[in-house]
Amino acid sequence: MAAPGAGRTALVFGGSGQIGRPLLARLADAGWRVLAVSRQSQDARGGVRWLRGELAGCRNLPADVDAVLSCGPLDAFAAWFARGDVACARVVAFGSTSLEVKQASADAAERDVARRLREAEAQLFAAAAPRGIGASVLRPTLVYGAGRDATLTRIALLAQRLRGFALPDDATGLRQPVHVDDLADAAMACLDAPDAHAKAYALPGGETLAYREMVRRVLATLPRRPRLVVLPSALFRALLAPARLAGIAAGFNDAALARMREDLVFDAAPARRDFGYAPRPFAPDAAMFTPPA
Repeated sequence: MAAPGAGRTALVFGGSGQIGRPLLARLADAGWRVLAVSRQSQDARGGVRWLRGELAGCRNLPADVDAVLSCGPLDAFAAWFARGDVACARVVAFGSTSLEVKQASADAAERDVARRLREAEAQLFAAAAPRGIGASVLRPTLVYGAGRDATLTRIALLAQRLRGFALPDDATGLRQPVHVDDLADAAMACLDAPDAHAKAYALPGGETLAYREMVRRVLATLPRRPRLVVLPSALFRALLAPARLAGIAAGFNDAALARMREDLVFDAAPARRDFGYAPRPFAPDAAMFTPPA
């Protein structure tokens, strides 16, 4: 029996990223002819042909493919796709639940992120519809699993360096961390799901848990098991300013602190209904927070 993707060609942007790598492997294993675009030279890996370039100027792209997938910044991809440089029948692009989470943030930069995501989705769907292209956007929640994310891996590295990690006692907002492999599986399933055309889907993880419990499980996987220290919220806020000055909490703004108290919960039912999305519960191990060499 032929592989599900036998004879079909996929063009992938962001293939060297944390979601892109497992997605490339799945496409190749399924028999797709895979063309992946990267700004840097990449080592050849089974079933993948790498093209050197970027969205703003890759001159050796094919004229047409069966599917285009994007695992990188959605706004840049949507602008490229709208130009119509490559003909295709199917598009699956990753966005982010930040579109909803950050749209009313107290931080102007975060509101701008939400705006750009929202406009990029609209641009993508508007460009796909008149060309008869089935486009889908996948919005992950809190991504982990490849040691390359900016949240849980950063927490793990900081906890190992300091031999502990502090949280305020009101860090009880709910989270749904999602593994990169589950996102790659979702993209593969979505490719051949006609009910997913012209739709955007939240892709939460398979378990909903409090922020503090999520961090506790991360620390429990690490060597020497760094201690989780829970501080009164007023004391935590007082210590945050010197921590920022020392570089320990660089980039951790007041909006991020406020979100620790918020429930960021999304419904997986539409993705489950339309393409069988079935993410795993949050049961991490240390390798998931180890940056690649």
